[in-house]
Amino acid sequence: MVAKQRAVFLLAGMALGAMCAPALADDPMVTKAPAVAAALYPPAPPPPQACTSLPGFFLTDCQLTWYGVRVYGTVDMGGTYQSHGTPFDPNFPTGASYLLGAGGTGATNRTPGFGLGPNALSQSVIGISSKEPIAPGWNFVSVNELAFDPYSLLLANAPMALYDAKGTAQNTESLPFDSSRWGWLAGQNAIGVNSATFGTLTFGRQNALENDGVVAYDPMGAAYAFSPIGFSGKVAGAGDTEDARWTTAIKYRVNIGDFRLAIMGQPIGGHSAGLDDYNPNNGAISGDIGGDVKNLGTGVLSLDAIGTYERDAVNISMMYPGQVVNAAGYPVTFPASGANKATLSDQTAFMALVKYSFGSWSSPPPMVTKGPVVPSGPVGIPLTLYAGYEWIQFASPSDPQNSFYDDGFAFVDPNALGAAYHGQTASVNLTSINNNAFNAGCGTGGGCKDEIFQVFWVGGKYGITRDLDFVVAYYEYFQNTYTLNVGNVCAIPAAHSQCAGNFYVGSGLLDWRFLPKWDAYIGTMYSAATGGIANADITRNNWATTAGVRFRF
Repeated sequence: MVAKQRAVFLLAGMALGAMCAPALADDPMVTKAPAVAAALYPPAPPPPQACTSLPGFFLTDCQLTWYGVRVYGTVDMGGTYQSHGTPFDPNFPTGASYLLGAGGTGATNRTPGFGLGPNALSQSVIGISSKEPIAPGWNFVSVNELAFDPYSLLLANAPMALYDAKGTAQNTESLPFDSSRWGWLAGQNAIGVNSATFGTLTFGRQNALENDGVVAYDPMGAAYAFSPIGFSGKVAGAGDTEDARWTTAIKYRVNIGDFRLAIMGQPIGGHSAGLDDYNPNNGAISGDIGGDVKNLGTGVLSLDAIGTYERDAVNISMMYPGQVVNAAGYPVTFPASGANKATLSDQTAFMALVKYSFGSWSSPPPMVTKGPVVPSGPVGIPLTLYAGYEWIQFASPSDPQNSFYDDGFAFVDPNALGAAYHGQTASVNLTSINNNAFNAGCGTGGGCKDEIFQVFWVGGKYGITRDLDFVVAYYEYFQNTYTLNVGNVCAIPAAHSQCAGNFYVGSGLLDWRFLPKWDAYIGTMYSAATGGIANADITRNNWATTAGVRFRF
């Protein structure tokens, strides 16, 4: 494991820049919108103008800007039908259970029916970004945003959804799953400096590099209702969804010609190994190297590689003391004693990303122009193909904890770090801490070892017209058997969460941009779990079909 960690640190040390939110700087995040070969593509249209009227705000691409400050946002509302859904959750970021069990064990999905479908294509947010010149060639940049549910108007707050599930039964819960969106920390909050030559340096709560990579290379654009790596932050957080965003992160990125380099670090500070300061880990480092190969055939090839090491990462899940699970891994009793369990681990991850753009639809001709008319048809084939892979290793935490705060809530180990403690007993405040999920004290078989978790995905996006896209994607998770399997405890893999398992997801989407800031969409996603990933799921598959309207300004 030491050699692997050294390799990750070496990769991070080679990286000289970071991919932060596009709202923080002028230089484009090339992985999100690859640089286009000038010989194949028309020039970009001029930037949007400031809004001067209410009709213009709703019907044109104007922006709410004032002296370098911009107010921006997204509102995404719709409805969904699910074959095995759960009730609407006003606190959880997705609102609806589009994905079976967030891609992990203990799924609460259970009943068919129609329901509210918020944030299906994008998280609803409201934010303010700024860019102010401070010296020749240098700008001060900032971004501050809040994420919310458009139906309940509550801030996206997964810890509150988990807290509300304490003392309840699994078959009465909505979406008690972890997330990096924590109320007032539900979005990005960062400041920094930017130079077109020297790159962008920012500090504050920011997306992890894997999160940036998922948004850039997921054919579904990390849409909650159509992508498991969008719905769940496990992939975007290098193994734990809380780590999809780091709270006191330093992030630097720079583009050098057609190449991009990045480095990001999470400083250590505060009590309880830094966890009390709303940090999702006790120190982390991440690096990225990537670039674009232009004029390769008829299009552009984009590549990125990201490596990350996280110390004492935290993941919160539900536990049900006294629950009985049958030999096939299905729960047969539902005691009303649900508790929140925090699992700590050290994690090492590597992500490889690739996409190839064959062409695109050109920008529409301007109303008035002095130059040549921009062609109205597609340039090349308006098709982009995507693929990604991530390898994650979970190991025992470097600094076991017997009490700490996570997301503002107190967690207590009732057994005070007993040698065989493995997070199956709840304290008086219905919390528990698992320091031994990946060692001999895990409580299954003859003990456990490091878990290896792998994810891959492929997909494509085709522009049927300039304003209508068709997207398809396939995703798969692999989990090894990380219990020592004494007595063949994994003869029926779903009987234990530490046994090998798979998670399969397929989705399709039609997205129609009928006005510059508006689009309507309809799509479907099927998800199914097997083996250890399906342990304690009430059901093991879900089909969610969702339609809605999104407004972005």
